[in-house]
Amino acid sequence: MGILILTICFGLSVATLVGQSAMVSATCPPNEYRRGLECCPSCPAGRNHIYELLITKCSRCPGGTFQAGYNELKQCSTCTKCDAGTSKSCSSTSDAVCEVLDGFFCSDSNGGGCRAAQRHTVCSPGQYIGQRGTADKDTECLHCTDGTFSDGTSTSCQNHTK
Repeated sequence: MGILILTICFGLSVATLVGQSAMVSATCPPNEYRRGLECCPSCPAGRNHIYELLITKCSRCPGGTFQAGYNELKQCSTCTKCDAGTSKSCSSTSDAVCEVLDGFFCSDSNGGGCRAAQRHTVCSPGQYIGQRGTADKDTECLHCTDGTFSDGTSTSCQNHTK
């Protein structure tokens, strides 16, 4: 069972109950939200609201979900799914950022992450590596000219021996 954070949300109603006049502000202090005439505490990052009455009740986001900052949301967001060839790092307080693994390049990027990755091309015999693959680009394979050869793993072609 997750740990719950309970905070009583009294706001304006406490001042009204004790007979004091209270002015209603249009905005709430940082990390609080408006509920009717009251300002109530928001749940911290990694937690979401599960019940409200006069109490703000926060529950830890379950695995595979996150909440990035203070919020009054009732549901945590689902972590981004990363494609094969990428690594992901999702915690209860931040979404996954898909990063390309060694030997792969990003074939479909999305603002700061990679949705899909492909393995770098392996050059064939008779080709040489013109440009090694990076996380952003595939390997560039170039054909050897007549009288030269490569097994596909070199960055240049060798002359045939006479």
